[in-house]
Amino acid sequence: MVVITLQRKKCIGCNYCVELAPDQFQMSKKDGKSVLLHSNDKKGFFTLKSHDELIFEASDNAAKACPVKIISVKQV
Repeated sequence: MVVITLQRKKCIGCNYCVELAPDQFQMSKKDGKSVLLHSNDKKGFFTLKSHDELIFEASDNAAKACPVKIISVKQV
């Protein structure tokens, strides 16, 4: 299982996550911040749990590219 977490409030809108993992992220037209698709919000932490192991590499690359380090990706 892959677990992706996004601290959306700290997003600066650089768009790297969307470029590297467009199936998991998109930019909000409302505020210009990243949105983790199909995630659940818990106190500002948006979390996606997926059994699709194929999303790990792209999501991990997005986390590494994030200049404010607000994306975490784990395999559990």
